[in-house]
Amino acid sequence: MIVGRGDRRRLWAVLGLLAVLHFAVRPRFGYPAVAPDFLLLALLLYAIRSRPGIAAVAGFLVGLVGDAVTPARIGAGALAHTVVGYLAAWGRAVFFPDNLLINCLVIALGVWVRNTIQLIASGPGVGGIVGSLLIWSPLQALTTAVVAAIVLVMFQRWLDIRLET
Repeated sequence: MIVGRGDRRRLWAVLGLLAVLHFAVRPRFGYPAVAPDFLLLALLLYAIRSRPGIAAVAGFLVGLVGDAVTPARIGAGALAHTVVGYLAAWGRAVFFPDNLLINCLVIALGVWVRNTIQLIASGPGVGGIVGSLLIWSPLQALTTAVVAAIVLVMFQRWLDIRLET
């Protein structure tokens, strides 16, 4: 699929909006383990439209931004986002990108995989391994998938996708 210059600008506008929401709105959600991850959502929306190598580099950069905020776990976010970006780009050949439910499931799975890699690479958080993997990660995956559904429906023309429900 050839993407025109206007399409790229609109995609970057949506990705920029998600980055702003990550730093402006996400802290107001209360408990951060449940708040939707707008940066990961932006990465996944970009990765689904990119080649695996480019998506891995984008994931590494997003992970570095996240690691800069939490320096105690430096490197874990970069590793996790790199793997998730690569897998999302590679998986677009397997999944149907025009289905809203499949998109939301892929995004939820991406959040859970990212959290799992970060947990393994940096050690358990406050709730321990079981609590993080079975309670907090699925809740964050759910909230991020709900936000993804809203973004995909609101900006489907900008993102140049045909959503089937």
